[in-house]
Amino acid sequence: MQSSLEFVLLMLGTAVIGVVVFRYLQLPSILGYLAVGVVIGPHSTGLVSDAQSLEGLAEFGVVFLMFTVGLEFSLSQLLAMRRIVFGLGLAQVSTSIIGSIIITLVIVFILPQLGASWQGALAMGGAWAMSSTAIVSKMLAERMELETDYGRRVIGILLFQDLAVVLLLIIVPTLAKGTGDILLIIGMALGKTALVLVLLLFFGKKLMSKWLGIVAGRRSQELFMLNLLLMTLGAAWITEQAGLSMELGAFIAGMLISETRYKNEVDVDIKSFRDVLLGLFFITIGMMLDMNVVLHYWWLVLLIIVSAFFYKFALAAWLTRLFGASRGVSIKTGLALAQAGEFSFVLVNQISGLNMVEPWILQVTMASMVLSMLAAPFIILNADKIVMRFSANEWIQQSLELTKIASSSMSLQQHVILAGFGRTGQNIATLLEEEQIPYRALDMDLERVRKAETAGANVSYADATRRESLVAAGIHRASSLIITFASVNAALRVLHYAKELAPSLPVIVRSYDDSDFDRLKAAGADEVVPEVIESSLVLTSYAFMSYGVPMKRIIKRVRAARASRYAKLREYFHGETDEIPVDTDSYWRLHALRLPEGAAAVGKTVGEMDLPSNHVEITMVRRGKEKMTVTDDLILRENDVLVLRGTSEGIGIVEELLLK
Repeated sequence: MQSSLEFVLLMLGTAVIGVVVFRYLQLPSILGYLAVGVVIGPHSTGLVSDAQSLEGLAEFGVVFLMFTVGLEFSLSQLLAMRRIVFGLGLAQVSTSIIGSIIITLVIVFILPQLGASWQGALAMGGAWAMSSTAIVSKMLAERMELETDYGRRVIGILLFQDLAVVLLLIIVPTLAKGTGDILLIIGMALGKTALVLVLLLFFGKKLMSKWLGIVAGRRSQELFMLNLLLMTLGAAWITEQAGLSMELGAFIAGMLISETRYKNEVDVDIKSFRDVLLGLFFITIGMMLDMNVVLHYWWLVLLIIVSAFFYKFALAAWLTRLFGASRGVSIKTGLALAQAGEFSFVLVNQISGLNMVEPWILQVTMASMVLSMLAAPFIILNADKIVMRFSANEWIQQSLELTKIASSSMSLQQHVILAGFGRTGQNIATLLEEEQIPYRALDMDLERVRKAETAGANVSYADATRRESLVAAGIHRASSLIITFASVNAALRVLHYAKELAPSLPVIVRSYDDSDFDRLKAAGADEVVPEVIESSLVLTSYAFMSYGVPMKRIIKRVRAARASRYAKLREYFHGETDEIPVDTDSYWRLHALRLPEGAAAVGKTVGEMDLPSNHVEITMVRRGKEKMTVTDDLILRENDVLVLRGTSEGIGIVEELLLK
């Protein structure tokens, strides 16, 4: 029997190795956790003989997953996408489940020895109706397709699937009872859910906002995190006591917080904790998988994968087409949603616990789901090629679009290419038109392009991150390229092709702040314009003007700041609400340190402290109201305030040297 320490080390060690391998292969971490579960489980190596020892802890992973799903839901978002979410999404989930029931009943009629029921078919249909939000949304974001017609439809359907899981987690246990009037029992469960939802949303919203304000006011990250755990598990306990699922309570807690101003902070704080527990959940799912059964029924696994893929693909593509999408968009939507999802395993785990389906059928189903998720990234990456292969109209349409861009750009010389035509791109276009400077804009928001084209703007529907789009826009004849969208990864892709096609072309890149300044410059950007810093310069200019500073001096100050690449403006004092970049080792910031009585630095000169200059520097010493010039001969005194500039690690090292 393993000790607790050995058990924890085994879980952590195998999880780290599994996730590293799968991330190296550019595959989702979820698949790494599932693979770890299969390898160490009782049906394989037997390193962990009892998966139930993990289940209690792993269940909390699902609770926190539902909490974060609730965080993503907001009434305004649902209303804005109501046709896609409640129209297309509802149609996809309901028809998937109905189709699964019909197929199961036909199979049972042919093979009665399987003993499957319509209740089990409904539950399994609900599991197969889900798609992977984690895989699909991440890939759409990386490919800059979230704002496209195709991306919005996919995300809308995924949103409804996440919402449908809440209902399925309530309905499935009711179906498992199999006694009395099923419709009446389901109706009572849904009615109870609606009552709890109304009570919590009506009374909970104000209480939640007020209580979070009190906790946040204490300025303690530890207290804030403890409070999040209390609220999430407390809401889960309330719904469980009401005879409903814990997951529903966590979902409602997330929804309540999503309407407060603490939403983003909560999302960041809970993410790591949730991901670890969720990883444990997927490891337990992997432990349930008996590879002997899977290998014995390998032909059935392949049959289910192929059948489920084509069924989900055809259904989603047909429904998307029915809701007015083009053939190409419909095919891509179907391909993006053809795999199983995270919640498929949540539902399968519930079905297993309720004994609604034969164990060997569950084994085969889980294996099929894992393999379908494994194939998903490759299918999405090659979606465009598949569309071109099977939709001649789409190939012709894209070719015509590129031809149209090329022909309209043919007469342009020394023009400006705008990558992205959102608010920033449109503002630039307006000013260019006033100076009679020609431009060609490329954007992936079809509705925006249609409206702008109708109004006479020189914009085309094209992906600026693709080489052929830049060539069609006349990059070889352009005077400059301005990248206006916020995605840094997309900007880097555009920079790569721009510098390959026209190495001497000036490229100007917009960024939110200066956290990616060096990356963009290294990739070839001639100018990087950080919005936060530029807005600081504009606000300061107005302040100078109101104070009576001459315009020439204001212009000189602004030009000096830009000429120095914002050197003095790139570091600042971080607060609890500031987002710190992931790469903190290369990101410099400011830190104020007061020297207390007995500090090592008191009575010594700056030179005597022998500070590691590669880590940090002292930019200023304040003594009372006086600013002291920092020199090696300056003697530091008690209560001096030192302003340190450097990385987080460097500041920590120097602070210890000054105070020890």
